[in-house]
Amino acid sequence: MNRPVIIAHLSDLHLGAHDRAALASIAADVAAARPALTVVTGDLTMRAREREFRHVRELLDQLPAPVLAVTGNHDVPLADWRRALQPYDRWKSWIDTDLEPVRKVPGITALGLQSMPRWRWKNGRVTSRQAGEVVRVLGAAPTGDVRVLALHHPPLATGTAALLGRRHLLAAVRAARVDLLLAGHTHVPDVRVLGHQVFVVAGTATSHRVRGSACSWSVISVDRGEIEVRERNLGPDGWHLGRVVHVRVSAGASSER
Repeated sequence: MNRPVIIAHLSDLHLGAHDRAALASIAADVAAARPALTVVTGDLTMRAREREFRHVRELLDQLPAPVLAVTGNHDVPLADWRRALQPYDRWKSWIDTDLEPVRKVPGITALGLQSMPRWRWKNGRVTSRQAGEVVRVLGAAPTGDVRVLALHHPPLATGTAALLGRRHLLAAVRAARVDLLLAGHTHVPDVRVLGHQVFVVAGTATSHRVRGSACSWSVISVDRGEIEVRERNLGPDGWHLGRVVHVRVSAGASSER
């Protein structure tokens, strides 16, 4: 890799319950980072309504391409017959016909997983078939590529929020030599290291449903085994740099400032 690979990581847009200032300004802030790939890890809408998906489509078209987006629990209709019969039809119409998209750009191979089956209410699940896809797609990535896995539910969550199928998923992640796992769902930014994998949870990018921190998104830079996560926070005067986390994957250690 001759230069750092830049990935923009957004999550939990919740359009329909959004902060207007965040929504109006985020596309320009993301574009300024000049990412090679933009990843959006679920909950793009608040209630999976048609008008919300239309607004999401307008935002995605303003973000730097290519964009990889995966579903979250809020992207499936709530108390609606569509949840049983057409749970992902609006997503497929407005966002992507493929629920588990693959994006390949110079230096990056990325896979999205659909961790929100219609019969789950809030928490997620990954199947053994999906774990196999991680090995098949990311395990076959070209040497030197940053291998990125994106899903809505944080794989390292515990207790009642634990991801069903986590054991199979983490085994597949190790086998495929995944570098980055990107998730959302909690609205609380987090960076963790497990073995040689770096897990990044983004906060809510544009929702007013914040949990102890402002609207935020992350700029991830990968350069020869070193990963830097720069959180961009929304303040009264616009977006600004927040926490910066440096990770040396080979050493399995991280630091922040």
